[in-house]
Amino acid sequence: MEASLQLHSHLFTPTHPHTNSVSSPFPSKPKRKPLPLILRCCSDETNTKKLVGFVDYDRGERQVSVHVSGVRKSDLPKRYQLRVQGDRFQKDWPISELVSKILKLNQREDIDGLLNRWAGRFSRKNYPILIREITQTGSIDHCNQVFNWMKNQKNYCARNDIYNMMIRLHARHNRTDQARGLFFEMQKWRCKPDAETYNALISAHGRAGQWRWATNIMEDMLRAAVPPTRSTYNNLIHACGSSGNWKEALKVSKRMTENGVGPDLVTHNTILSAFKTGSQYSKALSYFELMKGTKIRPDTTTLNIIIHCHIKLKQFEKAINIFHSMRDKRSQCGPDIVTFTSIIHLYSVSGEIENCKAVFDTMISEGFKPNIISYNTLLGAYAVRGMSEGALSVFNDIKRNGFRPDVVSYTSLLNAYGRSGKPERAMEVFNMMKRNNLKPNVVTYNALIDAFGSNGFLPEAVELLHEMERNGVQPNVVSVSTLLACCGRYGRNVKIDSILAAADSRGICLNTVAYNSAIGSYMNGGEYDEALDLYRLMREKNVKPDSVTYNVLINGCSKMSKYTEALEFLDEMMDLNVTMSNEVLSSAISVYSKQGQLLKAESLFSKMKMTHDGPDVVAYTTMLHAYSDAEKWDDAFALFQEMEMKGVEPDLIACSALMRAFNKGNQPAKVLVVAEFMQERKIPMNDAIYFEMLSACSILRDWKKTIELVGMMEASFNVMSIGLMNQLLHCIGKLGKIETMMKIFYKIVATGAEINKSTYLVLLKNLLAAGNWRKYLEVLQWMADSGVEASGDMYQSILAFAQSCGPEYSVIIQNRVESLRRKTFV
Repeated sequence: MEASLQLHSHLFTPTHPHTNSVSSPFPSKPKRKPLPLILRCCSDETNTKKLVGFVDYDRGERQVSVHVSGVRKSDLPKRYQLRVQGDRFQKDWPISELVSKILKLNQREDIDGLLNRWAGRFSRKNYPILIREITQTGSIDHCNQVFNWMKNQKNYCARNDIYNMMIRLHARHNRTDQARGLFFEMQKWRCKPDAETYNALISAHGRAGQWRWATNIMEDMLRAAVPPTRSTYNNLIHACGSSGNWKEALKVSKRMTENGVGPDLVTHNTILSAFKTGSQYSKALSYFELMKGTKIRPDTTTLNIIIHCHIKLKQFEKAINIFHSMRDKRSQCGPDIVTFTSIIHLYSVSGEIENCKAVFDTMISEGFKPNIISYNTLLGAYAVRGMSEGALSVFNDIKRNGFRPDVVSYTSLLNAYGRSGKPERAMEVFNMMKRNNLKPNVVTYNALIDAFGSNGFLPEAVELLHEMERNGVQPNVVSVSTLLACCGRYGRNVKIDSILAAADSRGICLNTVAYNSAIGSYMNGGEYDEALDLYRLMREKNVKPDSVTYNVLINGCSKMSKYTEALEFLDEMMDLNVTMSNEVLSSAISVYSKQGQLLKAESLFSKMKMTHDGPDVVAYTTMLHAYSDAEKWDDAFALFQEMEMKGVEPDLIACSALMRAFNKGNQPAKVLVVAEFMQERKIPMNDAIYFEMLSACSILRDWKKTIELVGMMEASFNVMSIGLMNQLLHCIGKLGKIETMMKIFYKIVATGAEINKSTYLVLLKNLLAAGNWRKYLEVLQWMADSGVEASGDMYQSILAFAQSCGPEYSVIIQNRVESLRRKTFV
């Protein structure tokens, strides 16, 4: 169908209105009015189709709308023209105007009355145009009323294209039963379904995930001697693939090729999508390699699927390389909003939150407008890391940029507060969500349960489980797993039994993750027999244990010194061919080490080196502990150097283990070498690291290094553990720097840190060793004033010291001690 275009170029001439404004030192630029644009497209189907729009250069806005006229009053047969002209209520509306009037009415208003006043109803040609225009709006209720009115008109004639449009509309709204009803209805009206009809019906069932229905419709199509088109096969492949049935999708693809219908880009993308939905990421990548050998070039959708598969397989570098190639100026398929969102998710999974924000900002700078999914992905990245301030900032950006936060947005923000240890703020977000008329789903409740349970508020978490049931949201296995994990974290063994009973009474079947949480909870509480019974029940229920299950069992047995049982679980795991993770192997190495079987531990570690991934930092740390326990300090240092050579970045725990080994092996100088390594790599230090460094300085009697260390620790005096505080004071006192020791003690007290009897004992021992009995008595006075009761040994030590001070000082000391004792007694 050819169309002639008439462009009214005179409408593009900008007019600048004269303004009488106050003069300004800087000439103001006059605002331009939006420039209208009209395109007329004439065709056989309609008298005129008009594209009307405007361009506003100042605001950077444009808008184009289609105005369809249809058959007007002047084009009607004479008998209808006379009928219309004689009735003042009959209106000669264009079809586009009629559609807008229909959409303004709600379903209870008289839509039929409006249509009966339309003069164009007397032309049969207007009916398919009217259906086409109103179905494009997506308002299914208005479409149904117009269609029902249409069928009651005398000059209506049922047509395939009308039914096809109605079936496609119902498919978009997942109304498969109504779409199928229209399919049978059109046959009653003697309309023979064509390929487009079958395609629309197959698509409807595919959207609803009913792939068997879609297959049966395809068979009916063949029996009706209607040849399937490429779109038919593509729709059927999509129906199978969207349900996760990738094998059936491949069968349809094979049948398609055998019937002489070659696949196109849509076919390949649909099959790749089927692999993605079915979690067959490796197969998707293999299929993509085969696709490269064809003449069909991938598009942005293809590469988005491939990026998703690489992310799922944790092949982050390959995904990023594809992303960079898409951004290349010579690339034929550039990135879209989905591409950028996938890369944000990639950096979120890999824990690089700064890169998430960088990609998001790049997306905006390249002219892409973020959608709610992009915002939620960035928000989720902050939430997973417990970065509540960053999550709140993104949440506010969503509202600031004109989007309405959805359930996912609120759930992510709630999760961020829960992971950052702020359950009260999480509850505030939950209440705000309900005030904004958003119904929390099971994921929301699970996040809130975890927020309270993981922070020690187990009764509140259980109450939330009951609340979600009262509000019509049924708990699932994730809800149970979350509560079980919280019980194990805080040693609530009684609650474990009640939660398991509650899950059983509600018909919730535990999966592997839930069993792992329950077994881990029992193990953390030292309930070995209960954990073993639950493991046996897991096997009886045919729930397959995974590497996490055995890691929990082996690690738990090791903590309870049940080394024989731990190794039995390791043998059972190997018999069942369960893939051994690095965590399981590390736990096994720890068991062998604690049994003194260093050779077996080394043998297992050597096997890990031959695997594809090799030992991780946890495995190396476990082996460091093994060498430390076996007093092989040189082997431990060699292993640490090997870590660096293999590119395994030592973490805080590995460095702490190596320092402890060096101190035990009387090699304190190497402790300070490791400390310098940590400073170079910017590895944060904790109390355990500082403790080992202080011990090394004390052995070396390195006063200069001790002072440097005090400067590093000073900022954390208020949160320092009692053990580290005592070690710090003891180290300085041992070096004979009594005044410095007391000054540091004053600084610690000034920060509000908790001081107990053990800290005072460290001070008293060092003061007595230095012969400073006056300060000794002063410290005893501080103890009495602060309500800390001095022990008998503290008094006896100073009294014994008084015997060597001469009679004058001896009397003073005895009198002060008696005074302090009476004060304490009172």
